[in-house]
Amino acid sequence: MELPADSHVHSEYSWDAATDPVSVGLMRRTCERACRIGLSTLIFTEHLDFEDHWRAEPADLDPHERKLIDATGHVRLPAFDLTGYLESIDRCRHTFPELRILTGVEFGQPHLWDGAAADIIGSGEINRVNGSLHMLPYGDTDRAEPITLYRNQDPTEVMSAYLEEIPRMVAGSDTFAVFTHIDYAVRTWPTDTAGPFEPSVIAANFPEAAAMLEHFGFRAGTEPEDFWAR
Repeated sequence: MELPADSHVHSEYSWDAATDPVSVGLMRRTCERACRIGLSTLIFTEHLDFEDHWRAEPADLDPHERKLIDATGHVRLPAFDLTGYLESIDRCRHTFPELRILTGVEFGQPHLWDGAAADIIGSGEINRVNGSLHMLPYGDTDRAEPITLYRNQDPTEVMSAYLEEIPRMVAGSDTFAVFTHIDYAVRTWPTDTAGPFEPSVIAANFPEAAAMLEHFGFRAGTEPEDFWAR
């Protein structure tokens, strides 16, 4: 049986992995493992983020990422190294000819940053663009991830705000072909203070978000774990 492609893979060229010393050579090691287990295709969808007002606390990030927080409490992200990334992709394609290796990005908040990403996405070098919603407004000018917002706001309201932002993201950008992890905000739900996540409390928002995705051409895959793609 042929294994399906792994179409959402990160390497040392994603900013969160790049800050971790153990990520050196991660792309090559991922290709080696893919060949070992019989994968036919990998798509390295590296994080592409432009947030310049991302508010976070040290506890919100992994230890190796905390050095990116400046004195004002904002995360300062490094620029995506497109040249280095493409060179590494090329080396891996030559080293692992039996493996189909495609390029890609996981583009955070594309409805807000299409202009900033235009040169990279329009370069003709990117095979797959995933769109992700990682952050919501926080205060007058900042944005933050759910893990931060849960600590400072009512968790149910945060989850509702996340789902309400999905239609705005879909309507606001046609740059991305795949909407990734629509349940992102569930990952850090504060069970210690809010109890287990109970979807029925905000269940109405899920069908609305799904309907908006379908309106703009996204469709669920044949399996529950498949991406919504258009």
